[in-house]
Amino acid sequence: MRRPPSVLTRLAAALAGAVLAVTAAAMVAAPAQAASLTPVTGFGSNPGNLAMYAYRPDGLPAGAPAVVLLHGCAQNAAGYFTNSGWRKYADQWQFALILAEQRSGNNSSSCFNWFETGDTTRGQGEALSIKQMIDHARADYGIAANRVYVSGLSAGGAMTATMLATYPDVFAGGSIVAGVPYRCATSMINAFSCMNPGVNKTPAQWGDLVRAAHPGYTGARPKVAIWHGTADYTVATANATESRDQWTNVAGVSQTPTGTTTLPAGTTLETYGNDLVRVYRVSGMGHGTAVDPGSGTDQCGTAAAYFLDTICSAYRDALWFGLDGGSSGPVPTASPTLSPTAAPTCVTASNYAHVTAGRAYQSGGYAYAVGSQQRMGLYNTFTSTTLKQTAPSYWVIGC
Repeated sequence: MRRPPSVLTRLAAALAGAVLAVTAAAMVAAPAQAASLTPVTGFGSNPGNLAMYAYRPDGLPAGAPAVVLLHGCAQNAAGYFTNSGWRKYADQWQFALILAEQRSGNNSSSCFNWFETGDTTRGQGEALSIKQMIDHARADYGIAANRVYVSGLSAGGAMTATMLATYPDVFAGGSIVAGVPYRCATSMINAFSCMNPGVNKTPAQWGDLVRAAHPGYTGARPKVAIWHGTADYTVATANATESRDQWTNVAGVSQTPTGTTTLPAGTTLETYGNDLVRVYRVSGMGHGTAVDPGSGTDQCGTAAAYFLDTICSAYRDALWFGLDGGSSGPVPTASPTLSPTAAPTCVTASNYAHVTAGRAYQSGGYAYAVGSQQRMGLYNTFTSTTLKQTAPSYWVIGC
């Protein structure tokens, strides 16, 4: 049931200039190919009254993965598709993109209604509409049932958390960008305090909210990445830590990181458990999706309002999801970690030997450490790297 106009009017006034993103104005030139972002109708009963768009790169094979993208307030599908950087890797690595778009009739600021229980409950409202988009893509495009991922900014990030909580049987992983924990708010009124200063709960309390979203579910849980700028004053940075507490508890792993890695643009990556949960903290970044315009392998996107020139988050997520041809499918709910008292394992070898032994993998002529995904240099027998194991199947450069 849609919210009455009076509520929407109050919501629009309160959210104006504060909640999430505005539609990006900058557009990049279309690549020389026929594929384009296409509206899709008739994908289901659509109880949330959302619009669906799809992007299928030319030559997309049967059984390809898919990534669902969810925009922020005052944004739309086309703007997020254009600026977020995901199109580059969809073309390069051959996976589909599914974009949901909010209608102003549902929310006058075009925010997904992440704070309305009727839209964040399994089998209802906007959550079900997004699930129906995936069902349509599986039936009509032949995408792989076990290789569906979801990513979104702010209101879209909160809705990403909703999808991971309500449909753990659908998603292999997700990326929450400048978002909040699932069920942090259950009404428009407490949505604001959820966003800033944030809501403090124990990991178990947060985890119970997710488990209650699909009672009795005992299957594998999606792996979850959390992105947040350290200078985000719209959605307080405390939400990154609360989200971490929620998803590590759901995964059954400690809230103490098993590894910390320094990445470009002052970005710190924390990994939890057997790399089941990641937290990226981008130093000095405000509220938005992290992009890094350029032609490099790890560069993507267009800098615009709420698309902030720092680091290419789409590249990091796509690699972690295994969309470049790496491992795929859901990750087990819990995995053992190395004893904190055990001496770390250090190995110095050629990058070729590391890949052969499973300590690294190669992509685009370069070797990357398994787990941390740090780039080690050229994939050959002449370049040597020292790797340290900090958890099962998790290696970092140096010792």
